[in-house]
Parts: sequence; structure tokens; C-alpha cells
Amino acid sequence: MKILITGGTGFIGSALVRRLVEQGHTVTVLSRNPAKVAKICGPDIDALGDLDSLKADASYQVIINLAGEPTFAARWSEARKQLIRNSRIKLTERLIKCIGRMAVKPELLISGSAVGYYGDQGDTVLTEQSRPSPNFSQQLCADWEDAAKKAEQFGVRVCLVRTGLVLAPGGGLLQRMLPPFRLGLGGRLGDGGQWMSWIHRQDWINIAQTMMVDTSMDGPYNATSPNPVTNSEFTRVLSHCLKRPALVPVPAWLLKMLLGEMSELVLGSQRVIPERLLEKGFTFQYSDLACALTQALSKDHE
Repeated sequence: MKILITGGTGFIGSALVRRLVEQGHTVTVLSRNPAKVAKICGPDIDALGDLDSLKADASYQVIINLAGEPTFAARWSEARKQLIRNSRIKLTERLIKCIGRMAVKPELLISGSAVGYYGDQGDTVLTEQSRPSPNFSQQLCADWEDAAKKAEQFGVRVCLVRTGLVLAPGGGLLQRMLPPFRLGLGGRLGDGGQWMSWIHRQDWINIAQTMMVDTSMDGPYNATSPNPVTNSEFTRVLSHCLKRPALVPVPAWLLKMLLGEMSELVLGSQRVIPERLLEKGFTFQYSDLACALTQALSKDHE
């Protein structure tokens, strides 16, 4: 297949690109820094510097839309929040316009989203049918999904991937957590009762590849392990895998003071179940947190 990926140099995207190329697909990566593509993804990848470079005769069977500024990179000022929104929603809107101009439309658009779509829901079990609770992350994801769904007007099948905390070697939020935990200074966040819905990156890639071949799949899918855990449990398992104590909890008031509104990312609770994937019979390679963390930590030096 010919595949276009936005966000292909990111934590998920770069691994996805490598897997697709290994399987013989022809991959083009959209990046603001095309020279970076070969270094991160490999020398056999076509790089596209801007969507304006896409001609009407460009043809891709699948477009995978993962581009977006990291939500946890800096405190959320109003300007930062607008940057986060524009990097997802405005780019997706431009992508849909490009699809509209294409003489041959893609068969499938896989577009990113996140479990933040549901907002802070406490202990409530959440499926793709659950109603969201409004906050910044929820509105961001809802608007991002709405922008992507406009590809349907061109006869494009659209799958929306609501991703949880992604675990894998060498990056993501886990890498930010490791330094204090390695020093024995890790601990629960707040009261530790908030639910963390997580997924191993390999399972995320497997989900995307399943969507590529199963033409009956469309709409939203929760890309999370069927076994979410509380922050206290995540802390316990991570400290056990590292063979370090986790004795230094971080109180909620301190997180709110340090992170401001962005604290919703670590104190918010989403107990998400991948109901639609399970109904499809999708098999998770990593459904157990200890196994997923063991794999991620065994190669974190790579």
C-alpha cells in the first residue's frame, strides 16, 4: 500500500513507519523538518515538507494522521493551548481539504485522538459509547475527531483512535517518570485513586494495521489495554519492575500549583475499556501492565 503519515517522526509514528516499511509498504511522512525523517525513520522514506506540496494527482490508499504538539511539554498558557489545538485541528482541517482535491481519494483515514476525550470520570467504566465530561482535553479531542470525520463526505472510511498512556522503550511519558523512580523517589500522584488507561506501542501498531485490512472498522476505538489500573497500582508495578521503593507521593495541591490546568493530565481519571476492539476479537499482545513495563524497561537504553 501507499501510505501517508503525519506525525511520523513521533514516538508512535516512527515505530509505525518502520514496521510498515519492513512489511513492504511505501510510506511518505509529512514533517516540518524533512531532513529529520531519514534520521528517525530510515533512509527509504519519502518526506513531505508541507501539505501544500500535495498535488491533486497524489494517491494514497491510507492516511494516518498523528501530528500534534506534545500536550505535556510545557505549562498550559492560553497561547500554549492554542498551539496544541492548532497543531491537531487546523492541520487535520488542511488534510481534509487536500483529500477533497485528490482525484483518487484514500480508502481509509486513521486519525489520532486520546482517552482525554472522556474528561475526568472517576471510577466510571468508559467505553466508546460513554458521554464525556467537559474540560480542555475533552474539547480538544472532540474537535479533533470532528475535523477528521469530515473526510467521510468524500467516501473515506474514518477510524478514530482514542489512545491511552503509551508504553514502549525509549520515549513517551514513561521516560519522564523514570529518573525519580530509579532514585527511589517515585510515588503516587495525588491520592493515587485516579485510573490510568495504558497501551503498549506494539499493540497500538497492531490496531492500526488491523484497521487497514478490516474494512468493517470505522468510527471511534479505544486504543487501551483491557486492564486499566489506578495510579497507585501503576506506581507499585513500576517500582517493582525497577526494584526500587516508591515512597515519595506528590500531593495533588503541589501538582496543581506546579502544572496549573495541565495537572488534569495526571490527576484526571479515565477507566477506559476497548469494548469495540474486544468485540472484534482483537488480541492484545500486552494486556498485563507488568509484562508491558518489563518489555519497555528492558530496552529503554536503546
